[in-house]
Amino acid sequence: MTKTGNDPAAPAVANLPRREISSRMRRTLRLDDRREPKVGEIAEWIAIGVVEGDLAPGQDLNSVDLAKRFGTSRTPVREALMLLEQEGLVSIQARRRPRVAVISASDISDIYEVRADLLARMVRLVVERASDEQLGGLGSWVDQLRAHAKVKDVDSYFWTHVALQEQLAEIARNRVLKQILDSLALRTLVLRHRSISRPGRLQASLVDQIRLYEAISARDADLAAAIIAGATRAAQRAIEDGFSAEPASA
Repeated sequence: MTKTGNDPAAPAVANLPRREISSRMRRTLRLDDRREPKVGEIAEWIAIGVVEGDLAPGQDLNSVDLAKRFGTSRTPVREALMLLEQEGLVSIQARRRPRVAVISASDISDIYEVRADLLARMVRLVVERASDEQLGGLGSWVDQLRAHAKVKDVDSYFWTHVALQEQLAEIARNRVLKQILDSLALRTLVLRHRSISRPGRLQASLVDQIRLYEAISARDADLAAAIIAGATRAAQRAIEDGFSAEPASA
């Protein structure tokens, strides 16, 4: 059984509040730096919808409907869509409605090839640099993953896993590594949610996270790197299996 740590940043309940999800998405998109609140509100809503699968790849994003939904003009809508286009979540083409971006099979392969190497390097640094107190805090996050998996709460498990990896990146204390991971953040969030939603993946992911925590706690850098790289490749296979089973987009 994972020992619960004392990390004050760790969530305290099994059902992750939507405000926590909103806060994490706003940090990922750096929305608090923007002066126009409506742009951030619209971008956040679309981004969460894309990541969690409520807005499907290739789905139209009607700017008139969005303006009505958020009680605003079309200008903030256009700005929000342009922001999300820069992040790879939205596709904007001339004389066509904006759409949720479609990630190709080759994109998945390229992203996960890089991601596996980056995460392996990250946990090696965590093993080297984490204090005993920080290791205890990581245990709190693993306990939360266990609680979410027990009730099959995919979204809460997913966002807690995102937060756990953010903690690992902070502990690693490598600014360039974190910047590279952040640059891939939104596209990988879409893929990671797709992976964890596949049949059997929730429990498999939990097993991997427990093993990873145990390897980090034992200060075994080689084992921790092998576990997270293997877990990343397993997530890639789950995405590719789901991708091949989907009908081709029109």
